[in-house]
Amino acid sequence: MPTDETEQDRLDLHHEIFLQLLDGKLHIAPIKNPHRILDVGTGTGIWAIDMADSHPAAEVIGTDLSPIQPVWTPPNLKFEVDDAEQVWTFKPDSFDFIHVRNLYQAIGNWPHVLSQIYRCTTPGGYVELAELGGKLMSDDGTMAEDNPMKRAFDLCHYHAMASIGRPPATAEDLKEKLETAGFVDVKVHTYKQVYGPWPKDQRLKRIGAMALLMCETGIEAYALLALTKILKMDPKEAKQICDDAVAATKNKNMHMYSLFFVAYGKKPENVSE
Repeated sequence: MPTDETEQDRLDLHHEIFLQLLDGKLHIAPIKNPHRILDVGTGTGIWAIDMADSHPAAEVIGTDLSPIQPVWTPPNLKFEVDDAEQVWTFKPDSFDFIHVRNLYQAIGNWPHVLSQIYRCTTPGGYVELAELGGKLMSDDGTMAEDNPMKRAFDLCHYHAMASIGRPPATAEDLKEKLETAGFVDVKVHTYKQVYGPWPKDQRLKRIGAMALLMCETGIEAYALLALTKILKMDPKEAKQICDDAVAATKNKNMHMYSLFFVAYGKKPENVSE
């Protein structure tokens, strides 16, 4: 994934879309008065900044491979350059809440990452995974099987990424991963992320309009590298697939959406050593 200014703007826009999907909430895990919060793969740091502002008494840490976060931040927030797939240096039982968003296909070893998350979560604390699914859908038959947006989604997620062991997220898989890691009371909530301002519902219409803007750079950011490096596609052909997908999202007669999953679980209160 690129980390230039255009991509950072897209990530911030996607953060706003996620907020709209969750009715303005930064999370849905039922945390209360957290003391320490960790945002894994913080990106531009926008979620961590909002979380630090919302919980001024908590210490918030955001980690990422790229140091693209702003210098001016709330006093209770700090950013660290770190690789989530390495052994974590945080102490056991040190975070009341650990948040992970949009990292599903970026992580190659989820059992390891979740074992580190489990180790570093306080007993009774929560982890939340928020991920977009890779399947493009329509409920009213307006999206044909050869729809260019669907083609780009399928090639990227189910051909390229799946071929290297990184398929897209599903509700069932998120739940299974959290339970296998040892978390209990696991819940998964599913939301529709629409593409384009076609819904009659005003909130979804706003989300769709923002998603349309995001797609102008997001489709290429996600798909181009996967198509050329993994599927060995000619760069011109791959670029055309991305361009055709963007054009398809602007057709108001095509009512397309994908699913956004938010899964959370609790570390048991009484953990046996």
